[in-house]
Amino acid sequence: MKAFLLLEDGTVFEGNSFGMEGKVIGEVVFNTGMTGYQEVLTDPSYCGQIVCMTYPLIGNYGVNIDDIESLKPQVKGFIVRELCKTPSNWRSIETLNEYLKRNEITGLEGIDTRALTRILRNNGTMKGTIITAEQLENIQEELAKVNSYTISNPVLQVTTNEIKHYKGEGYKIALMDYGLKQNIVRSLLNRGCDVHVFPATATADEVLGIEPDGIMLSNGPGDPKDCQFQIDTIKKLIGKKPMFGICLGHQLTALANGANTIKLKYGHRGCNHPVKDIEKDLTYITSQNHGYTIVEESLNKETMTVSHINMNDGTIEGIKYKNAPLFTVQFHPEASPGPGDTAYLFDEFIKMIDYSKNSL
Repeated sequence: MKAFLLLEDGTVFEGNSFGMEGKVIGEVVFNTGMTGYQEVLTDPSYCGQIVCMTYPLIGNYGVNIDDIESLKPQVKGFIVRELCKTPSNWRSIETLNEYLKRNEITGLEGIDTRALTRILRNNGTMKGTIITAEQLENIQEELAKVNSYTISNPVLQVTTNEIKHYKGEGYKIALMDYGLKQNIVRSLLNRGCDVHVFPATATADEVLGIEPDGIMLSNGPGDPKDCQFQIDTIKKLIGKKPMFGICLGHQLTALANGANTIKLKYGHRGCNHPVKDIEKDLTYITSQNHGYTIVEESLNKETMTVSHINMNDGTIEGIKYKNAPLFTVQFHPEASPGPGDTAYLFDEFIKMIDYSKNSL
């Protein structure tokens, strides 16, 4: 069925609907990954967003039961240049079209994704709607709906509703779920950790009540400044146990320490972002998915030091704290999709716990 993408500035792209036919509204963003569309679809950090893949052919290896980062797709909509209808992969159990239709996600194919990406790079991310031709009766009315769209408390939409336990024989880790990707859990389990996943609504007393050896703060969607409860909880946790934060957890920790965050023009979303580890004097290729960054001028230099920087635009990609056993990064060391170059950070977290326990 013929369908359209209508951006908040009035720009219209014509293509064809796939997945579940219908109408969706969300923030339109782009991802530069050549592969990993299944992990992108199931990344909770994309809650409330319509994702455009810049690589032209998507769906060529189908969908399998292993490469998922949450129980279901989290995107509002999915845009591709060309949808592969006959995937070839020994693990594939269904096509991308079948997967999106089964999970009631609306897709759009056949538009000029290069032109859309250029618009978003030049003008910044925009709100938009994917809508079928038969539903599009009045463009101005649809534009009004797009411009009035907001997403509130996306973290609460994607967090777990109960504490989950993944048994291990090593250190006990309390993992705060702000919209975590499952590869964070897998990365900890691969290091022998005993992982307890807590809802984003858990209090500091509840987290400390299990007497964890370390605390991890996960990735997640939305504006970090909307998460005041989580920021207050982190304030109470800092200094109690060794801590490691990723993505949203990185931003919330900075806010808890008095720093400021701002929205990026079009964000960092993809598997090919170069990040320099200042202490190691090495640059790694990283996986990223975020729309906000920490303002360097707002850092308290007495307690916070920049550990990683983005080699494309110079934004902060990591912070180490001098007043507590705590470090955070903006990128995804657990990747999925993307390179595993920075998985060493999980090992550094374990070493920090080792040091903390041995120094008591």
